[in-house]
Amino acid sequence: MLRKRIETARYTRMEARTRIIRGAGRMGFMACGVALGFVVVATAVPQHRELVKLEERHRNAEQREAEVLIQRDHRRIELKALREDPAYLEIHARDRLDYFREGERVLRQRRNR
Repeated sequence: MLRKRIETARYTRMEARTRIIRGAGRMGFMACGVALGFVVVATAVPQHRELVKLEERHRNAEQREAEVLIQRDHRRIELKALREDPAYLEIHARDRLDYFREGERVLRQRRNR
């Protein structure tokens, strides 16, 4: 009977040690997982910042492109009017050369350039 108690005591101590070792292994695994997660996040943050900067530059480039396209369309319309519309050509030339007809009132506004 004494022998059974000793074996049972050894068995319970062995179980306790096994539980401790398992718990330590799990804690070690969790610590490695958390550390790996921090490494992944730490390497991703600078790349995310760079991505945000590049997206901002892309948006600015698209805005400038849209403005240039609007100016190009305006110039095309103006060129077409100068080539095909004699009334527009006369108005544009008189404005540029500062001519006016007798009895005509010309009101000018200064442009901010």
